[in-house]
Amino acid sequence: MRPLLAAGQIKIGDQPTIKLFGLTFDPTVIVATLVAAAVVLYFGYRMRKRATSGVPSKLQLLFELLVEQISELTSTAIGEEGVKFVPLGVVLFFFILVCNWMEFLPSTLAVGVSQELLPTPTADVNLPAAMAIMVFFLCHYMSIKKRGGRGYLAHYKKPFAAMTPINIIEEITKPITLTFRLFGNLFAGGLMITVVAIVSAKILGSVGGLVTTAAWTFVWKPFGLFIGAIQALIFSLLTIMYLGMAMSVDEH
Repeated sequence: MRPLLAAGQIKIGDQPTIKLFGLTFDPTVIVATLVAAAVVLYFGYRMRKRATSGVPSKLQLLFELLVEQISELTSTAIGEEGVKFVPLGVVLFFFILVCNWMEFLPSTLAVGVSQELLPTPTADVNLPAAMAIMVFFLCHYMSIKKRGGRGYLAHYKKPFAAMTPINIIEEITKPITLTFRLFGNLFAGGLMITVVAIVSAKILGSVGGLVTTAAWTFVWKPFGLFIGAIQALIFSLLTIMYLGMAMSVDEH
């Protein structure tokens, strides 16, 4: 493994980039993110257009189940005020799920090379980080709005003043853990297949490497679907739980 990495044969995140205003952008990840957003908007529009109070379609049943589950969670974590965060939970889950499942689109340019035409957006650290930062600022905004400025600062001293540094560190680590929990799981799946392809090709030759990679991919991909759904659910649930903790007061 180390000689292969040292020789640069396993390239991690080797995507074409462009620089603009001193910033580096990955156009393939940006396009993939826009495609995922378009899919979410399409199904949302289709759901809205075809929603009925009569016999629901399979899509409507799935949507109603998702909304019901997230509604119960927000009600438990936040209370009556949690209703307004149900759309956020639903959109986050659906968007992350679409991003995660894009991993199964055959857009790799060559076997053993990580460069893709339509890469998994959540396998790039920037998208999970952006969503985690959004959740971070939303939580603190809602905390200040609910508790007031003094109450917001005072909650860092709970249960006693000596805990203030630990409470601050805990708040700082929340977006970090949100980011790397999602990014790490998605990135690891793609890296694993790339490693198998390179190593098996070195040991078994081109044909043996292709067969081994295909077999491993066949085994891993269905499991990856499950992992993608679980990670989307976890990110959405943690967002609601963080909002609940941020908006809690002594009476709660």
